[in-house]
Amino acid sequence: MLELLETRDDVFALTVTGRITGDDLAEMMERLDKAMANHDQVHVFVETRSLDGIEISDLPSYLADALPLFRKLRRFGRVAVVADQAWVRAATRLESAVLPGISYRVFEPDQRDEALAWVQDAPHS
Repeated sequence: MLELLETRDDVFALTVTGRITGDDLAEMMERLDKAMANHDQVHVFVETRSLDGIEISDLPSYLADALPLFRKLRRFGRVAVVADQAWVRAATRLESAVLPGISYRVFEPDQRDEALAWVQDAPHS
């Protein structure tokens, strides 16, 4: 299940619980594309709760939509990931190492408010 959070325009914020569906992925990409169309830099807040994976049948379509984002990596500002599962936090740290130009921070669930504040305190673009 996907919940898009209301934040300022240049912050893409969402909470994901359980399994991610193709509709969830499409909605995420639409919202992210809209933010990038309106701002030079976009900040990201992602909270996962009991993440159960992505529906494999929807993955090829999502990857086709997501690949162009690699050309826009410099436009990502702060990225905060709040996760209740150690494997998600570890995967995020790995992603951060692979994409060193992006400012990542990983948070535990009890640090959610701190994570959201850190992302939203980023300078407006």
